[in-house]
Amino acid sequence: MTFNMDTILQKYAELVVRVGLNIQPGQRLFIKGPVNKMGAPLVTAPLVREIVKVAYKAEARLVDVMWHDDEIELIRFKYAAQDSLGEYPKWRADAWEDIAENADAALYIYGSNPNLLEGQDGEMVDVVYKASLESTDGARAHQFVNGFTWSIVAYPSKDWAARVFPNEKSEAQLDMLWEAMIKILRLDKDDPIAAWEEHLQNLETRRTYLNERQYVGLKYKAPGTDLSVGLPENHYWGAARFDTLGGIPFTANMPTEEVFTIPHKDKTEGVVTASKPLSHGGSLIEDFSVTFEQGKVVSYSAKKGENILKNIIDTDEGSARLGEVALVPHSSPISQSGVLFYNTLFDENASNHIALGRAFKFGLVDGVDLSDEEFAEVGGNYSLTHVDFMIGSDDMDVDGVKADGSTEAVMRSGEWAFDV
Repeated sequence: MTFNMDTILQKYAELVVRVGLNIQPGQRLFIKGPVNKMGAPLVTAPLVREIVKVAYKAEARLVDVMWHDDEIELIRFKYAAQDSLGEYPKWRADAWEDIAENADAALYIYGSNPNLLEGQDGEMVDVVYKASLESTDGARAHQFVNGFTWSIVAYPSKDWAARVFPNEKSEAQLDMLWEAMIKILRLDKDDPIAAWEEHLQNLETRRTYLNERQYVGLKYKAPGTDLSVGLPENHYWGAARFDTLGGIPFTANMPTEEVFTIPHKDKTEGVVTASKPLSHGGSLIEDFSVTFEQGKVVSYSAKKGENILKNIIDTDEGSARLGEVALVPHSSPISQSGVLFYNTLFDENASNHIALGRAFKFGLVDGVDLSDEEFAEVGGNYSLTHVDFMIGSDDMDVDGVKADGSTEAVMRSGEWAFDV
């Protein structure tokens, strides 16, 4: 596949601004990295510049970028005093919260080396991660009720490409990652925005069907997985497109192939085995499984990164419970690409997945109007963290549990079992 990079970046930026963020005249846009990074990776600059240009053409009032350098992050772990690693710059948290409180727009962009912190002290990695969560909890509280426009995207880097295609020649790796992403993001289409609108409508049709069914639970069966997840009354299935509290539609994840809702925090039982590795905070967790009783993790194991998994689960009381369940057909473009991206934004959209930690209040009908205490009473989970991991495969069956206790097929062999 050959592609013109200037054209791809222009298409990508248009897609992010028009479909992802849906920038409105007079809005401000804040561009940063994911929550565990202090800003947008420097390598993403070519795309960021195009996004800034398109945003101003869409009449954004101000576009500001917070940058992050992987090498400086690694230097901190190697040379900074350990008792300083729990510090997070207040001004960075304040900038994000200001955008959130004023219902502007935030773009989170991935591009860091997924193996950056391999070999570093896992306890110290967790200290830094938890400090970022605690310091930015105010902004994320607005995000979890869709108080502002937000979207998550990614940009290929050499380090990331080398992790994804380790057996290919170094000069080919980056192009291969771009080629995979271009197809998945529909940037190879003459009109990517129209292609995305059609795709989002298809997801919304699935969402509508599941909302009409109002199952009381889901049952997952696959090799290494026998899991029952209770769903709260009046749960709401969402797809990637939402409206902010102010009525602005936006697309939260690009790419996206999922339909998802919140589980009841106290009603998960059984064992689940991850079907793909989880890249978390610059380290990998591989070949892991988790067992639940009465909604809470009671045991876990991993062949690699078990200490990182432990740190996730031990973040706080809610991090040992589920905050999201998501359904993704095995035939999704990301799954069919055959590529393991070592990036949750992509890998979660190749597979059914669940998330440990905080639940989105918009996962309940009128949930955004509930206090934290009221949300917990009806089954919503609170945590500083929200970590997705992949559990689906072409061997997985999912059943919906009806109010009378009977079940009906939702997915068979990783594919939808109902027509819409």
